[in-house]
Amino acid sequence: MNVATDPKDAVHADMPGSSALNGAEVLMRVLQEQGVEVVFGYPGGAVLPIYDALFKQNSVRHILVRHEQAAVHAAEGYARSTGRVGVVLVTSGPGATNAVTGLVDALMDSVPIVCLTGQVPTHMIGNDAFQEADTTGITRPATKHNYLVKRPGDLARTLHEAFYVARSGRPGPVVIDLPKDIMVGPAPYASASSAPHRSYRPASEPARAAVAEAVAAMRRARRPLFYTGGGVINAGPAASEALCRLVRMTGFPCTSTLMGLGAYPTDDPLFVGMLGMHGTYEANLATHGCDLLINIGARFDDRVTGRLDAFSPGSTKIHVDIDPSSINKIVQVDIPVVGDAGRAIAMMIEEWENGRGSEREALAGWWRQIDAWRSIDSLGFKQDQAASAIIKPQHAIRRLHELALETGRDTFVTTEVGQHQMWAATHFQYRKPNRWMTSGGLGTMGYGLPAAVGVQVGHPDALVIDIAGEASTLMNIQELGTIAQYRLPVKLFILNNRYMGMVRQWQELLHGSRYSESYSEALPDFVRLAEAFHGTGMRATCMGELDDVIRAMLAHDGPVVADICVAQDENCYPMIPSGAAHNEMILGEAQAGQAAKITDEGLMLV
Repeated sequence: MNVATDPKDAVHADMPGSSALNGAEVLMRVLQEQGVEVVFGYPGGAVLPIYDALFKQNSVRHILVRHEQAAVHAAEGYARSTGRVGVVLVTSGPGATNAVTGLVDALMDSVPIVCLTGQVPTHMIGNDAFQEADTTGITRPATKHNYLVKRPGDLARTLHEAFYVARSGRPGPVVIDLPKDIMVGPAPYASASSAPHRSYRPASEPARAAVAEAVAAMRRARRPLFYTGGGVINAGPAASEALCRLVRMTGFPCTSTLMGLGAYPTDDPLFVGMLGMHGTYEANLATHGCDLLINIGARFDDRVTGRLDAFSPGSTKIHVDIDPSSINKIVQVDIPVVGDAGRAIAMMIEEWENGRGSEREALAGWWRQIDAWRSIDSLGFKQDQAASAIIKPQHAIRRLHELALETGRDTFVTTEVGQHQMWAATHFQYRKPNRWMTSGGLGTMGYGLPAAVGVQVGHPDALVIDIAGEASTLMNIQELGTIAQYRLPVKLFILNNRYMGMVRQWQELLHGSRYSESYSEALPDFVRLAEAFHGTGMRATCMGELDDVIRAMLAHDGPVVADICVAQDENCYPMIPSGAAHNEMILGEAQAGQAAKITDEGLMLV
């Protein structure tokens, strides 16, 4: 078929027929057939043929980032907020190696990414050519799968296959290494339907018998708990809607991992807060004391489980996961359910409706216990309301949420990594899925600002806020240039305590307050820095300035950097020390006295 006459093809009309396409033009056609709208990238010599093909078409938009790591994080933000595959384009050698951190981040957090990397011509591979790197070797442990295209006839099939692998089963990043001669030479085109994957067929439909067994256990439970993760969000909005229905139908309490926030509304009475190292007292003690733990779409990571031999010790454990390799990988479970989280939840609803429910009186007792734990208010803090008072970071985030809510706009939050990340998780409310983007498994400082770029590109009319720390902000500060170039109204909300806050906290609690290299003595003036990047800078130094700065930031129609100067010595509580169990939490000073009234078994307040 001639490209110029194919109504589905947006390639330049002067391009020759498909039999005469070069590799770069075949790549463009694949992107168009896969429905790709935007690519995040940075050019270099090995990928110039691809950039030339990009120039000749109008259907795929390119966002020029300032660093290849940021390209992957931007694609992650785009993918996680839209549910589509994020696409990255970088050059060979340092372009590919700079992308590795983002690829590992996407792998750990199950984000579908296709990363196109340039490579030296095939006849030069292995000769230490200029800007050559063993990209497939380097990225093999950093990706779900990777490819090196050595023959023109493999190009289209490999590209289509990469999108299928990235989005199917447990999502993840896929790298395709593209030698320059494959891009400039002729290559045949094949559609996605003619290039199915030969062996990768992940099971999405759960076994009915396994679901029935899980629901039977749910009916018998007296102290049940839903433990939900990012797999629910990856399963799509319908899965989150079904989760809400199932939780409300059963009346069971629900907790969430960091990556699952928003799958169930965090302001709902049945939600007991995030669990794990900085989770709520009630969520962690419910996990420790439940008799049935229903894990849907979470992977039992160490920040959630704490000490494995003390994790939820008296519970029957159900694990719903689309990745069979995750079952029994870390925690031995009693009822495995392999399949898509959305389908599993829908089948659980069917099974629950077809039989009797659980014993409500037993649940009432369980809820009385949870409410006793809840009464401690483990996230509480004391904020001096005087105009001259120092701003507590928790208060800044709560006011940001409240004032953002007043705008009535659809709000998306990204974060960097550290104390501010945990406070953003616990003091901002998330009522819908795909509104919370953070680096979970890898804990990548510098994630939030480029991720906000991707979110804003995917949702141009939304309110996008990167809640950041000053140390993480400086990791990818150059992306303020990307924000300026594309006039993206991203709001960067910096909680500036001049410390690497979580490092300082661990040094205080575990290393005798020896603050080794955790204080930043030469920070930039973030207001003037914002102006240097063609944006608007604002600063709040005390309580009397906070609300005015937040309101002005939210009302501004362009990019804003808000430098919020907060208390330097504030710690993030609750906290489960590394290697401790859920019932061995460290609480804030005010909460610790109340918690002392609860027995070691966590039975009731006395």
